[in-house]
Amino acid sequence: MLNVDLKNRVVVITGGTRGIGLGIAEAFAAHEAKIACIGTNQKTLESALQTICNTRNAHSGKTPLSVQDEVEGYICNVAVTEEVEKTVEAILKRFGNIDILVNCAGITRDVPLGAMKDEEWDDVINVNLRGPFLMTRACSKPMRRAKKGRIINITSISGLIGNKGQANYSASKAGLIGFTRTVAKELAGKNITVNAIAPGFIETDMTAVLPEALKHEIKNRIPLARFGRPEDVANAVLYFASDEASFVTGQVLTIDGGMIR
Repeated sequence: MLNVDLKNRVVVITGGTRGIGLGIAEAFAAHEAKIACIGTNQKTLESALQTICNTRNAHSGKTPLSVQDEVEGYICNVAVTEEVEKTVEAILKRFGNIDILVNCAGITRDVPLGAMKDEEWDDVINVNLRGPFLMTRACSKPMRRAKKGRIINITSISGLIGNKGQANYSASKAGLIGFTRTVAKELAGKNITVNAIAPGFIETDMTAVLPEALKHEIKNRIPLARFGRPEDVANAVLYFASDEASFVTGQVLTIDGGMIR
């Protein structure tokens, strides 16, 4: 675990209810941050909040926290302007400020280009690229007023090298990299850093359903010969969110076990 001080920082995490997003939320909880966790399914959100609180309790040494004390959940479709603005307003009312934004919400609709439907393209672009735009626009307003902030976007190696059957996903993640670098320049004068992380194959529900033969093939292409873990990504997020990374902005960190080089 990184030795960074994030105690009482307010962090907003989209897609924080499962997979990489939940791993990131747990990492912040272990560092005693205050967490606004955003998801789209109430049952999954409630389960995630309990997991986050359990992690928070285990590392804080305090008496057990209820999910309403320092961890709060929000149902929000990040691709819808009105929902994003309402949610960010609620977070500000609840916590008073926003120190860190992690844009992790993402979906896939994998189909070869020739068979891809308009809605399969639009759905992925809306969540994976429009979502970070809306969340960043809304959350950067209080950050600009405070003249400080950290924004971390979770992109993918698919946005760097492409991937068959993922024209929509790869385009959204490549767009997120361009968005990151542009916004980093725009917000630097307000002491707000904006960075991205491009994970490779990480052990999540998404990779768990891959056929064993395909998993074996993929691992043979990874020099470290294994899939990454959510905490591998979370540790990098913690660094970008910390004071130690105050002079780092507009960067894309690849976490893929050496798969692309």
